[in-house]
Amino acid sequence: MSQPVNRRRFLARSGGALAAAAIGTTAGVRSRLMAVPSGGEFRGRVYKSVKSGMFSEKISVEEKFSLLKEIGFDGVELNQANLDTKEVLAASRRVGLPVHGVVDAIHWEVRLSDPDPTVRARGLEGLQQAIKDAHLVGGSAVLLVPGKVTSKENENQQQVWDRSIDEIRKALPLASRLGIHILIENVWNGFCYIHNGPENQTADLLAKYVDAIGSPWVGVYFDIGNHQKYGQPAEWIRTLGPRIVKLDVKDWGKKTGFSKIGEGDVDWPAVRKALREIRFSGWATAEVRAGDRARMREVAENMNEVLSL
Repeated sequence: MSQPVNRRRFLARSGGALAAAAIGTTAGVRSRLMAVPSGGEFRGRVYKSVKSGMFSEKISVEEKFSLLKEIGFDGVELNQANLDTKEVLAASRRVGLPVHGVVDAIHWEVRLSDPDPTVRARGLEGLQQAIKDAHLVGGSAVLLVPGKVTSKENENQQQVWDRSIDEIRKALPLASRLGIHILIENVWNGFCYIHNGPENQTADLLAKYVDAIGSPWVGVYFDIGNHQKYGQPAEWIRTLGPRIVKLDVKDWGKKTGFSKIGEGDVDWPAVRKALREIRFSGWATAEVRAGDRARMREVAENMNEVLSL
């Protein structure tokens, strides 16, 4: 199904606006780290972020946000269910570091594709709570894994497709009222691709799945490294096109498995070319091994290099 030219304008609730709108003065412990140099082709169009759980130092939320900002990150995404959203919002405002979204906390274990309708109902509640949390912290989207293919009898491709679409549609009134997008991530869940299948698989099924939901409030959270094993990320980007609202950033290689950004098999020049072709602008969030502030600086440097930030 072809997509209207203005779909991105509707879906991508401007990352630039979010980055510019954060207010407040930096507070808390300041790091002595210099900001990571930036200024590449995509700086000002692609906004650099990390999952909140990646910064593993045992310090306050505000201290973490302050350090991440000083290192050079434009924002952060919440992927920790135990964080107090009011505390997160207060820290975000004081530091001036936007929280651009929330990861659904239960989507892997309490799935929208589960054979049991009571489990699916709990999954829907989890999605709706994530939507509310994203709205509370000033974010624009929820990252969702819509289901998992676990068997041929109870949770196969068609069942995951049908069940998850039914549940996602139930969340759309809340999502549209609060202005929060539901973004489908491509992951190793056996859905819309063949797990342990060939290396030349395409994003055609994922594009059709998103189109089947039929809502401008649903798009794609494209993880650049997740399907390097099964296809070429640049070609997936071209196929998904304006359905892509946000990016997860990681790398994968035949010899390295999931690896540091830039050390796997992802063809980053080809990825940049594809992003240029679809005129992508939005958040790019690292999802890699966690660590301390030195690790966060390394991640920022890696992102700057491969994405020309």
